Amino acid sequence: MVTRRGRRAIHLGLAGWLAAAAAAGAAAVAQTEPGRSPSHRPMPEALPSSGESIPSRPAGEATPPPAPVSPPSILATETRPIDLTTALRLAGVQNPDLNVARQRVLESVAQRQLAAARFLPSINPGMNYDSHAGNLQQGNGNILSVNRSSVYVGAGSSAVGSGTVTIPGVFLGGNLAVGVFNYLESRQLVHQREFENVAVRNQVFLRVTLSYSELLRAEARHAVALQNRDEARGIARLTRDYAETGQGRMADANRAATELQRREAFLKQVEAEILASSARLCEVLNLDPSVRLHPTDAFVVPHPLVPDPIPVSELLALGLLQRPELGAQRASIIQGLLALENARVLPFSPTIYLGFSAGGFGGGSNLVRPILGGFGGRTDFDAAAYWTIRNLGVGNVALIRGANANLQVRRFEQLEVLNLVREQIAEAYAKTHARYAQIETNESAVESGLLSFTQDLTRIRYRSRDVLPIELLDSFRLLAQARLDYVDAIVDYDRAQFELYVALGQPPADTLARPVPVGGVSPSGVTAENPRVTGPARTGNVPPPAGR
Repeated sequence: MVTRRGRRAIHLGLAGWLAAAAAAGAAAVAQTEPGRSPSHRPMPEALPSSGESIPSRPAGEATPPPAPVSPPSILATETRPIDLTTALRLAGVQNPDLNVARQRVLESVAQRQLAAARFLPSINPGMNYDSHAGNLQQGNGNILSVNRSSVYVGAGSSAVGSGTVTIPGVFLGGNLAVGVFNYLESRQLVHQREFENVAVRNQVFLRVTLSYSELLRAEARHAVALQNRDEARGIARLTRDYAETGQGRMADANRAATELQRREAFLKQVEAEILASSARLCEVLNLDPSVRLHPTDAFVVPHPLVPDPIPVSELLALGLLQRPELGAQRASIIQGLLALENARVLPFSPTIYLGFSAGGFGGGSNLVRPILGGFGGRTDFDAAAYWTIRNLGVGNVALIRGANANLQVRRFEQLEVLNLVREQIAEAYAKTHARYAQIETNESAVESGLLSFTQDLTRIRYRSRDVLPIELLDSFRLLAQARLDYVDAIVDYDRAQFELYVALGQPPADTLARPVPVGGVSPSGVTAENPRVTGPARTGNVPPPAGR
């Protein structure tokens, strides 16, 4: 995302930025204190030191609240470092959803191979033995008592008597239209599963990125919570010292102690968020959730993925071309069209039957001796074709209507996915701009909050009568919340950028790149016609400066 302040990069580390702002705030406070020269005293500390001596409180005053003891941390000391690149690679290998999608692609490829193999004949090698004992009737009605036997060995089986081989040795059969359209539909099914696999991959990678971002957010909030807790502890000690010397109220010391307890409780809440975020990331990566993952990122920084100058209309067009879900729907619609055409052509498409058998055949009976002999070679070839009008045509009409309804369902599903894609792109686009504006706003809030906190702290340390410890507590609360909001704004901006990138279908970098402008003003004294001529020269369509 290009910044609106002179395209200034905002990759700021919280620690470095806060330190610079603290120095600026201390300098501003020193200028506002009349009669106190900064050269005559050292820079005031951020918080009072623990060994600083404080006068004893007056006799008869109530005892200030004791300093609370921090509870032990619930975080395990052993961690496993991980970065976003490693997390994405692990997800590409170990995520179950992604592996299921890949296996479905392999299944559809096998179905396509099976549909293409139906155009090849099947081979049925075999044998049979037949034995009959008892009466048989001749064609003229004569009854014969016959005991006969026959044996067949070769390509095919069930060769009995004078009839053809019932199970051909080489067989090819089926309806032509059904075979052709089934193969074409299987090809579209492969395309659909491939697009669905890419869609699942995009969603899995988005889940990994968002889970990693939440883990990074929890770690950053934990660092801020530690800093806020330490500063709250110093404020509680300072207000307690004021109460002991009689310069402050006991109520202020109690408020500061309450604020410290709240910061301790919030620190434990953030520690729980770290463990929960680590467990969610382990679930996506198919890892043991008892392992605590720790991001290797040193700072929480914005990650602009989609350039800001691209208008939302171009992003919508890009998403409609790149989203794999829409590609899967297009393949599904083509598959529905093929199924409808198959139902329409079916009554006019013949069902063919081709069979060829070859083998050794022999036999005999009690009428023709021997009872098992006369072996010799035998070949059979059979060809048949017929047309089928299902249920007097009513079945064919029902098939056509069903296929047409299925096609319309697929078209409505495509429209639904289309609306969903456009909604996701527009929503993510709006989030990126809103989150970026929040980054700048919260950045300014941290600056002003740190300046106010430093000014109040400096005045209190020098016992200024116009500032009370409770005012320092208010400044601290605003600063602490501004720090957390600043972290949340950066992480939310990164989440919006990742969501927008996936909503666009993860397009390649060249589709998002914008050409570098080449128009401008050439160096003074050089022209394209005469490099030695001095004077201003213009290139491109840039208008001349005003007044020339």
